[in-house]
Amino acid sequence: MTSEDVALAAAAYRIPTDAPEADGTLAWDSTTMVVATASCGGSVGTGWTYAPAAAVAVVEELLAPVVAEDRDPLDVEATWEAMVRQVRNAGRPGLVGMALSAVDIALWDLRGRVEGRALADLWDATPVPVEAYGSGGFTTYDEDRLTTQLGGWRDLGLRDVKIKIAESWGHEEQRDLERAATARKVVGDDIGVFVDANGGYSVTQACGVGRRLDELGVAWFEEPVSSDDLTGLDEVRVSVRADVAAGEYGYDEASLARMAPYVDCLQLDVTRCGGYTGWRRAVAAVPPGTELSAHCAPYLSLPVAATTPGLRHVEWFHDHVRIAQLLVDGCPDPTDAHLAPQVAPGHGLTFRTAGAEAFRVT
Repeated sequence: MTSEDVALAAAAYRIPTDAPEADGTLAWDSTTMVVATASCGGSVGTGWTYAPAAAVAVVEELLAPVVAEDRDPLDVEATWEAMVRQVRNAGRPGLVGMALSAVDIALWDLRGRVEGRALADLWDATPVPVEAYGSGGFTTYDEDRLTTQLGGWRDLGLRDVKIKIAESWGHEEQRDLERAATARKVVGDDIGVFVDANGGYSVTQACGVGRRLDELGVAWFEEPVSSDDLTGLDEVRVSVRADVAAGEYGYDEASLARMAPYVDCLQLDVTRCGGYTGWRRAVAAVPPGTELSAHCAPYLSLPVAATTPGLRHVEWFHDHVRIAQLLVDGCPDPTDAHLAPQVAPGHGLTFRTAGAEAFRVT
């Protein structure tokens, strides 16, 4: 196969939330999904990221010419390396990294479909079911909505649930603690309660809040401070019993490897860190024994998460689950708190382009 056989395109879709959503530092009423498609003959590979619609231009102007170069585009790792070189001056973190991730995923999916093989088979790996934890609990939810969501995850059989805290950049500590207490009350003592501050606290504040959360048996304290503050993460880590987690803004293997020693569990986001190729390189780059978790996009993460040693779980994030189940075939609910590995060719997911047309913005 030559590069002339593969057509690369991208489109953006903006999907309204089902209720106002916010975390400690941001609020939103819609989510934009940028979908990359790599087509060859009758086969189509898809990948996506959650990014501003401007990522479409990155795909079309920076990455599509690389895919069109004189190489086998199904040598995905070589194409990934060429794309990374191409975006050097544009800067890989942020928007560019998200576009790169979507294209890499699309190319892996295309290769799997062309060859009729699941991704685990392409990677010569044995996939295993991956535990999923419920995630949402936005600061904009009132107690009734929060209770309903938490109860739904409990009834589904999930073993851990996560809510957002650090409301208004940490200015609502008492409400943060009350909402964590509500979560504990709703799910009971046998289900783990996680919290995510999205970097909204100062170090001193995070340590103090973290000790109060310890009293509630909170097991996971995500981004208690900015993920750019590695020493701050470490200071919180030694001050609280909960595991400190971060990593969702790691856009390359070097930044993730630097962060790994400062957290109890490192989060990888396949829609940001360079797709499946970037994820697998990050796993190889972090210190041996590093515990890992998949951040958001659970169905897209599943093929690579299911082949990653030391992976704790995937984040069954309300917003991304809702969008995937609305627009993508192959997105069942967890069974016994686990998502089963894909067995279909590629990543096993099919984007319903016609059904998404009403949400298209570019």
